[in-house]
Amino acid sequence: MSTTIDTPATPDKTPSAIEALAIKAGFEVEWRDAHKQIQRVPENTLKVLLERLGLPCGNATQLKQSTATLDAELSGRKLPPLMTAEIDRGISLPIAAVKTGARYRIELESGAVIDGRFTSPKGETALLSPISEPGYHTLVINEQHTTLAVAPPSCYTIDDAWRALDPAAETTPPMWGIAAQVYGLRRTGDGGAGDFSALATLAAESAQRGSHAIAISPMHAMFSAQPHKFSPYSPSSRLFLNIAHIDPAAVMGVEAAQAAIETAGVADEFAELETLQLIDWPRVVTAKLAVLRALFAQFNAQDNEMLHKDFARFVKRGGRALEDHARFEALQAAQLKEANEGHWRNWADELRDPRSAAVAEFAAAHKHEVDFFLFAQWLAAKGLSHAQHVARDSGMAIGLIADLAVGCDSAGSHAWSYRDEMLQGVSVGAPPDLFNQAGQSWGLTTFSPRAMRTQGFSAFIDMLRAAFTLAGGIRIDHILGLRRLWLVPDGEPAKNGAYLRYPLDDLLRLIALESWRHKAIVIGEDLGTVPPGFRERLQEHGLLGIRVLWFEGAEKGPGFKAPADWDHSVVATTTTHDLPTVTGWWIGEDIVWRSKIGQTAARADGQDPVKLAQAERGEDRKLLWSAFQEAGVAAPDIPVSADISPLTAPVDEALAFVASTPAPLAIYPLEDLLALAEMPNLPGSIDEHPNWRRRLAVPVSELFDDDSFVDRLLAIDQARQKSARAKAATHNASPTD
Repeated sequence: MSTTIDTPATPDKTPSAIEALAIKAGFEVEWRDAHKQIQRVPENTLKVLLERLGLPCGNATQLKQSTATLDAELSGRKLPPLMTAEIDRGISLPIAAVKTGARYRIELESGAVIDGRFTSPKGETALLSPISEPGYHTLVINEQHTTLAVAPPSCYTIDDAWRALDPAAETTPPMWGIAAQVYGLRRTGDGGAGDFSALATLAAESAQRGSHAIAISPMHAMFSAQPHKFSPYSPSSRLFLNIAHIDPAAVMGVEAAQAAIETAGVADEFAELETLQLIDWPRVVTAKLAVLRALFAQFNAQDNEMLHKDFARFVKRGGRALEDHARFEALQAAQLKEANEGHWRNWADELRDPRSAAVAEFAAAHKHEVDFFLFAQWLAAKGLSHAQHVARDSGMAIGLIADLAVGCDSAGSHAWSYRDEMLQGVSVGAPPDLFNQAGQSWGLTTFSPRAMRTQGFSAFIDMLRAAFTLAGGIRIDHILGLRRLWLVPDGEPAKNGAYLRYPLDDLLRLIALESWRHKAIVIGEDLGTVPPGFRERLQEHGLLGIRVLWFEGAEKGPGFKAPADWDHSVVATTTTHDLPTVTGWWIGEDIVWRSKIGQTAARADGQDPVKLAQAERGEDRKLLWSAFQEAGVAAPDIPVSADISPLTAPVDEALAFVASTPAPLAIYPLEDLLALAEMPNLPGSIDEHPNWRRRLAVPVSELFDDDSFVDRLLAIDQARQKSARAKAATHNASPTD
């Protein structure tokens, strides 16, 4: 998380021609750093970034042409392919696109038609009458056609989810759920990494104890040909799923799976991988792919009409995007084998274009291989869909909450197949801040805001639908990216970047519209330094923010906020995958790790930074314990323990503390429910810390045989029910009570 002050700076001098173009394109030529000092982006950096945005300005001619191109796009003389609006609110159109007296027609998704005629518009815009029906409607003016994406004012909310479960309910009870790193779930026969069947078991068992949600790690598609790339937040594609999480027995049965394991010759490998405490991703993926290929051979040999029709329907629904992903998987594997080149930008020119004849010829010549990856995505989708159905059928109001990464690997299938919609030659990151003076470059790319406007937000909508389809909610990682992102040209230090602004209003409306169409809630990861008013904007649109125990400091002075003072329209949690667990924080495990991998900077005064950090943590422990006592979740007459060990960590108190907040949904990471000390990921590390590799010690089914684990769930459920009774009493009380 960046601590850079997220407030646009006002340029203190007249912009140059290049700066003027950059500003028009959405770049911030000045920004405030973590010390509140204004920094100005060098023109050379702006030139590179503009060129990567498709607006070259290396000489006067290019500058003039790019300026004219952008002016034409922004002039409003032609309606964009898609415009967003909200129901029951007037819709503004650029006056340049509207002729006085012109007729218009609005073809609603429902089939109804609205006809009208523009009168003499005033000012720079003309208004369409409000539309009361949400959806993607078609506006026709003369020969122009554009889509009107008319959104409800708010996303689908927790209240809506509860009313769908209990239509007679007058109030929504405070809910709770579990956060799980799916790869870390353990199941006998899983081949060394968590799968969708283990997730379904977790959902069913936790629902019986009162849970209404399972927040999961990103399930995005990774690189089958490069299994050493396994960070779930650096995926190949955010449109499809990680096939390493497939349970081979889930669709075709246990016998078929066992036969595939024997045919692949990986029975011993599976057994050995399942004994490991840390996932060996290259071995796991290699073995799983071998089993899936054997399963595919069985599938092709079988005469199971029902399964074959289901697979055909899946491929048809997936359309071009699914075909592209499967082609990329096969093509990348071939390129790595022939030329040892995994990044598609380094392939032959004709292979960089997914629409080229060469790619089509490759796909035809390797149809079996392409079909295999289609088959694998089918199995993955059925597995995740089954887990969501199990969650809902078990009584959950929400079910799975999918995690949507902030970007994708620029070398992956998403960037290859949507290359005109994606930023090329840049990386998303963060500018220098108090914790990372070099800045950060994450190696990720994402959508171009310019392409969003010119191509009707199609790629963004496709991504939203992929995330919403198989879940009851989504968590949007680094939701501040909907407002602006720090972009770094490839090959440059992270400090040599600039902020690029995004069309926040349009994106929030599209999220709300897709949220309602899929009946799924939306959570925005709004941690770090948040600009004034941003959280209020999210709240207006029904997006839930996130509040974490470690960041909820007292309003005045040192200490922690009382539970009653936490925000209401948020998700409350003890920690996240990037932060220490309760036990780890208590014993300073994160401090030890940062020192171990060289993230602790030496001090000019010669003092030991680790000892100082541990001393500060000691003071924070006292403050946290006092907050627990004041909240009534810790014994008032017992001082903070002098014995700093995992056994003395106040895990139960922390869980109860978060349960006492007014948040409509509290999420508890499995790591805290099991009182584990190690965190899933240590930001800023790669191989130095076992990121995304830790597994649970026992199978998921056995967790619920552990009395201490089940007691924690029961205590949480009782605490949330207590909050529900208090909420109901407040709701039913008369003004004179």
